[in-house]
Amino acid sequence: MSVACGAECVLVLGCLRWAWKRCTYTGNDDSATWPTATYEEFEPVPRICRTILAVYEPNLRSPKYPPKGGYRLNPDWVIKRVTYEQTSGNAPPYLIYCDHEHQEIVVAIRGLNLLNESDYKVLLDNRLGKQMFDGGYVHHGLLKSAVWVLNNESETLKKLWIENGRSYKMIFAGHSLGSGVASLLTVIVANHKDRLGGIPRSLLRCYAVAPARCMSLNLAVKYADIIHSVVLQDDFLPRTATPLEDIFKSIFCLPCLIFLVCLRDTFIPEGRKLRDPRRLYAPGRMYHIVERRFCRCGRFTPDVRTAIPVDGRFEHIVLSRNATVDHGIIWIERESEKVLARLKEASAETTTTPPKVQKIERLKTLEKEHKDALERAVSLNIPHAVDADEEESTESITEESSQKQEEDAMTSKAQCSDARTNWNEVVEKLFNRDESGKLRLKRDATGPE
Repeated sequence: MSVACGAECVLVLGCLRWAWKRCTYTGNDDSATWPTATYEEFEPVPRICRTILAVYEPNLRSPKYPPKGGYRLNPDWVIKRVTYEQTSGNAPPYLIYCDHEHQEIVVAIRGLNLLNESDYKVLLDNRLGKQMFDGGYVHHGLLKSAVWVLNNESETLKKLWIENGRSYKMIFAGHSLGSGVASLLTVIVANHKDRLGGIPRSLLRCYAVAPARCMSLNLAVKYADIIHSVVLQDDFLPRTATPLEDIFKSIFCLPCLIFLVCLRDTFIPEGRKLRDPRRLYAPGRMYHIVERRFCRCGRFTPDVRTAIPVDGRFEHIVLSRNATVDHGIIWIERESEKVLARLKEASAETTTTPPKVQKIERLKTLEKEHKDALERAVSLNIPHAVDADEEESTESITEESSQKQEEDAMTSKAQCSDARTNWNEVVEKLFNRDESGKLRLKRDATGPE
């Protein structure tokens, strides 16, 4: 009897300890050891958020729901606006904007529409391990949407980039569902630069705002130099390891689901998570906006921290009433504006004091962080992970291959020696061609492995 009572006490104490740790865990803990981002690298984020918000407006000349200070966009520079009717449910609505002031061509993709059935179909079109691309796993439905967007807009984007002297940055941005499409669109373009006129990797950027988990860990680290994820405090989506289809099947009982996911993931060893090649993660370099602290009321002056985490990459669900509120693009835009204002003040302390971090030194630091993250992934035995030297050699081989393809069309069918997915194979696997010659998405397709 005494043994049973002792066992019960141990069990109760263990449960209480677990409950205490889970209830006291805050979003602030995820990035507690990360360094603060600089003004220069975070400067595009509020502007990109406003561009994504502009997708929701049918007429930018007379907007209905402008953010504080307005969209600050030139309506004459809007090249194209695509609605649900035009995408036929194959992709979320998006906007193509040529920003001559900042020399950027922006493709902004809106987030999930809870009232639109096609968005759910994109999310539900997946199962773990269904789609492999570029040596890793990706979300199948989001990849199909990304391929559809590139098939329809590649000529427009290519023409814009060439007409503007091949010097403008190509930026893919999205929120929530759109972040997954934008991230995979960036991965595709990085592998098939000829689709946009041979644009170099250095001019490619992606900003995934409130990102969905859409690619395996080796890809998330590999593309951290061109993909930037922005997370506000306790946002649930980047932390939700369960498949996205389960999340949105239970969207109306989200608090219950989040608690059950918390309970389940607590007992999964960290090593097992890292060694699972099918497990999807939020992509690229992370920018974490923090504005609340444990046991403190109200919001504080927000701070933004950045890193390329490998282990401990937003793996813990935060039990917070703000877990869903922090997912909203409106709140992210507001807080990123506050962060940028604070960073600007900090970077201009006095005119006689030089900046603490010189721009060139910061660029070298970012490159070193990316190399360190690649090596960290290899040391942790992440499936399909490659180190920095191998990645550089792969890039040089890819560039040489693309140059040969431009010189001689007969060699266009040749693939890179690193077995990257060929564009024609991607299209053949994901699309059917109808009698009129137009491409139609297959209902169920598995990509090349």
